[in-house]
Amino acid sequence: MIEKRASQRHRVFKGGTITFENGGIACTVRNMSAGGAAIDLDAPVMLPQSFELSIARDRFARHCRTVWRSDKRVGLAFV
Repeated sequence: MIEKRASQRHRVFKGGTITFENGGIACTVRNMSAGGAAIDLDAPVMLPQSFELSIARDRFARHCRTVWRSDKRVGLAFV
């Protein structure tokens, strides 16, 4: 498989929150890099075009967009 990522992702297992105009959704952050992350959702959910991912315990917040999706896992790019 050819690696397409600009920077290497590191495995993590952290609770996060996706926030957007009409509310927020809890998620689990599975891996991260300087340019993006992969998250797991409890159920397949329609997401807006852009939103914010935050990890409260790390005081981390990034504006992002969906790059790919597979059932309950979503790949994000930080913008």
